[in-house]
Amino acid sequence: MKMKIRYAHTNLIARDWRRVSLFYQRVFGCKPVPPERDLTGDWVDRLTGIRNAHLTGEHLALPGYGDPSPTLEILSYDSLNSENPKAINGIGLAHLAFEVEDVAAVLQKVIQEGGGQIGELVQTEFPNQAVATFVYATDIEGNIVELQHWEKRSSEQ
Repeated sequence: MKMKIRYAHTNLIARDWRRVSLFYQRVFGCKPVPPERDLTGDWVDRLTGIRNAHLTGEHLALPGYGDPSPTLEILSYDSLNSENPKAINGIGLAHLAFEVEDVAAVLQKVIQEGGGQIGELVQTEFPNQAVATFVYATDIEGNIVELQHWEKRSSEQ
């Protein structure tokens, strides 16, 4: 039996969901998808395995897609477990990636909005004349974001 599957969202747990949401709106042009979430109750406790769980936050539509778009779900728990260090080579979700027109310019915007940079901005060639520019950055809470740009070199170069 063939089942219909559609990617829905990626979730970030934030210390301050409003601040993280504004970062993604300002840097990447993500748009809020109402309503804001205020989740609590027996079903949330059973789903999360956390007693008296309370989450607030919102979904952001990701740029470059029609409607409906996959979303970036940014939530905050009233009670956070902060023992989860983020590392580029850590096990689990490593980073979010955004394809941008100008990697250096978006990196500057990331830094201006309180984010950071990991490693160096690099450009590399791939087969078939493809050239990519990459850099890893962090949002304001240390989540890793890859900025990338792809272009095709003219065969006459």
